[in-house]
Amino acid sequence: MRILWVCNSVPRRVAAVLGKVKSNKEGWIDGALGRLEENGLLKDDGAEENFSLALACPASDKPELSGTYLCNKAILGNGNSLSVYEFYEDTVHPENYDAKEELSFEGIIKDYEPDIVHVFGTEYGHTLAAGRVVNRFRNNGSAVKLIIGIQGVISECALRYADGVPEDVIKAETFRDIIKNDNIDKQRQKFAKRGEYELEAITYATDIIGRTDFDREWSHKHNPSATYHLLNETLRSEFYFGTWDVTSCDRHVIFMSQGDYPLKGLHNILKVMPGIRERYPDARLVIAGSDLTRTDGIKNKLKLSSYGRYLRRLIAEGNLADAVEFTGPLDAGQMKKRYLSCHTYICASSIENSPNSMGKAMMLAVPVIAAKTGGIPSMIEDRAEGLLFDNADMVPDLIDKIWSDDGYATELGAAAMNRASATHNPERNSDRLLEIYEELS
Repeated sequence: MRILWVCNSVPRRVAAVLGKVKSNKEGWIDGALGRLEENGLLKDDGAEENFSLALACPASDKPELSGTYLCNKAILGNGNSLSVYEFYEDTVHPENYDAKEELSFEGIIKDYEPDIVHVFGTEYGHTLAAGRVVNRFRNNGSAVKLIIGIQGVISECALRYADGVPEDVIKAETFRDIIKNDNIDKQRQKFAKRGEYELEAITYATDIIGRTDFDREWSHKHNPSATYHLLNETLRSEFYFGTWDVTSCDRHVIFMSQGDYPLKGLHNILKVMPGIRERYPDARLVIAGSDLTRTDGIKNKLKLSSYGRYLRRLIAEGNLADAVEFTGPLDAGQMKKRYLSCHTYICASSIENSPNSMGKAMMLAVPVIAAKTGGIPSMIEDRAEGLLFDNADMVPDLIDKIWSDDGYATELGAAAMNRASATHNPERNSDRLLEIYEELS
């Protein structure tokens, strides 16, 4: 059985071996790859002749690869190795579909001859390129199967991209937005364009992997003939040890794992922070990632986006200058420290399928407050494992439930940890993935 994984970036484990920049994104692929390696399925000595894995990943810094590909051998050690194919994709402008990627996938599939092409996610054009190519192979008599694993659902994200942002802010432009042709409205349009690629790509899948009621219903709507397989995701290893403790956390600190574009809902939390501070004057909001609101120095003033300017306005109107902190980019270890040190984690996105950021909080027993949207209710039980809200105006009351009762906060976190320990169980998820492959062989 020969499997080709098509990933949005080079997994960190492989990037380290090949001397490439390691990404902090999509750690679940690292988790899945690590389990296969631990189980001895990546041996290059023929010990496991019934299983072979190769990766195909975009190399956004190699435009000379457009329409072609490179293949490297990643030697992982202890007899473990795998082939890594690189194809060119402009990941900075994913709304622009490059048909030359289809030529790359034709070459990769001819060279590797996979039984299964497993694409992780629908966010980028390479999913459509791979889908079109596999479909052509199948029309010519090939038995190759296409699995598409649902991560986010970008066509749905486009519909909810700017929920809660005033229309004048959506249409507004700063100097940065004009130069980059990239204000909130144009960002929303780009998501919608990517959503069109996603909707075509999903029609080529023979099989779909998902993990929530939300993605199951969406998948069936757009490709009712595909077989749906339930498979949860494995987190990075850092998040499988360590437990939040109310007696050692930083009291009255809210942590958000990101807030760099409107979909993540940071603006909605800023709107309710004054209400939280009325009850807890020392309350602070910590957001992982770069500070979109910076205006110190000419460079940062020129880089200010309309969304960053809107966030600045909300911070000023709410008198929150001393209550908001952007951490800058964090690696997995640093993120873990932030989770464990906060009093509450909030996922405020207008739409999510199965946010691993929330899964990490649950895995560490951090009390969770989350928007009741998309697939989130499939991940966490309201009032038993975390607190869900339909509208951000509910957040101050939910915060008070956690911050006023240490016993309740601890109970919520412990229940969430138990749920996450099953959802993100590495052995179970690895075994399930292999089961799916066996079912298709």
